[in-house]
Order: sequence, then C-alpha cells, then structure tokens
Amino acid sequence: MSEKTGVLIAIASSALGGGAAVATRFMIGHYDPLFLAGVRFGGGALIILPIALLLRPRMPPRADWPAVAGLGVLFYAVFIVVYNLSLSYTTVGRATLALSTLPLVTMVTGAMLGLEALGVRKTIGVLFAMGGVATALSASLGSSPPGAWRGDLIMAGATICMALYNVYTRPYTQRSSPLGFLAMSMVAGGGALLVVCALTGRIGQVLMFDTTQSVVAFYLAAGGGAFGFFLWVLALKQTSPTRVANTITINPMIAMVAGATMLGEPITVPLVLGLIAVCTGVWVATTEPRAKAA
Repeated sequence: MSEKTGVLIAIASSALGGGAAVATRFMIGHYDPLFLAGVRFGGGALIILPIALLLRPRMPPRADWPAVAGLGVLFYAVFIVVYNLSLSYTTVGRATLALSTLPLVTMVTGAMLGLEALGVRKTIGVLFAMGGVATALSASLGSSPPGAWRGDLIMAGATICMALYNVYTRPYTQRSSPLGFLAMSMVAGGGALLVVCALTGRIGQVLMFDTTQSVVAFYLAAGGGAFGFFLWVLALKQTSPTRVANTITINPMIAMVAGATMLGEPITVPLVLGLIAVCTGVWVATTEPRAKAA
C-alpha cells in the first residue's frame, strides 16, 4: 500500500469525523460532553471488540500494552471529552476549523521530539492550510454565538492531545495490525468512559433516546468511532503523522456543509475561499513534484 493510498484513507476518516462533529453538535444541547464521549468511543469499543475477537488480528506485543493503553486513554477518553466540551460553546464550523490546526501542531510536535523531519514543501503546504483556517475563522466571527472563543481555545487543547496521539502511535502500529492496535487502545479509552458513565449514572440516559437520537448515536459509535478510527490508525501505519494530520482540514468542509444543511449554520463567501485555501494546502503538503526525466 502506497503513501498516497494512506492519505486517501485518512481523508475518508476525516470525512466521517466531520459528520461526527455535526452529530455531536446536534446532541450536545440534550446531553453533556462526558456522556456523548461515552456514546462515541465507549460504543465504538463495544463494536470493535467482538470484531477483533472474531478476526483475531495481530495484537501489540505485551511490552507495548501500557503505552498503547495510555495512548487510548489520552485520545479515546481525554481528547473526546475536551472535543465535545468545545462543541458545547461554539459552532461546528468554528470548532472543526480550530481542530484543523492539527497539521501544524503535529508537525511541530514531531519535529520537537525528533520523530519527523520538516521538508520545505510540507511546511509550505501546512502553513498555506493554516492561512485558510485563519481566514475562515475570522470570516465567521460575526455569526458566532457569544463566548464562542472559549470553544476555540478548548479545541486547541484537544488538538494537542490528538497531535501527541498521531506522533506516538506509528511505532506501535508497526508492531501490530491496525485492527489489533485500535481494539486495545479504544477499549482502554472507551472502557474508561463507560466505567465513569456507569458510576455517575449517565449510562441510563441511553434509554431516553428517541428514534432520531438513536440513529445519530449509532453513527457516532460506528462511523465516527469504530470504523472512522480504524481508517485513521490504518493511515498512520502507511504514512507520516503530518501527512495524515493534514487531511483533518477536510473535516471542516464536511462539517460546514452538513452544519448548514442540518443545523442552519451560515456559509459565507470568505468561508468558502478559506476552505479552498485549506484544500490547496493539503494538496501541496501531501504530494511531491514528479522528478524530471533524464
């Protein structure tokens, strides 16, 4: 499997994540961030575990178990609670654009830890994408709810969690299969959320779902949880953390279109131009110029 294929897989994962952002925003007015985190990744763990037991994928070696479980708690528990908290303050468009700083954060984190070199083309692409994010965020200030900046700052914290997960994940996925790694890490993080939800009495709120909320919750657990992050881990196994992270800028495109259609959030011309810049930056950062023929 080539690196370009890995990038395409990451784009599919990011698209599912954009839909999950809209689904979370739809539910956040009725349920708190911790409960919705349990629905998404606790439910995802309940889906992925029996699949892993049935298919028996190559699991991480025993020496990697503490690190894999720790990464699972960092991402599938801490990250998702902070992410959901952000969506309780701001619009899905602003939140997903704030998350789109992930390529830059991942790039800088990987460079600081000496895990990934910074190429000129990759740097230009990421900075161009960041310019698109800044343009889109500034364009949406006038139509933002009061105090939306709190959600933006909270999402910045969530982005750091995801960047650390991206940077540290690849060595462990190389020593196991994507499904095996995902099963162990998601069960660790999602299982922790289910335990907390059970101890605090939140888990009983599942019985309060109406038909629409049940469908949305299933999408969060299956599409935005189990399948979406199987694709993400598979992409991290095939290509570098920064290339995978660059595809997160697809997330706001999906989220904004769906948010406008389903939640009534506005899409302005500057916002569209900013998203075009984001897509251009992704293309620059994830492609290489063809070598000239001799």
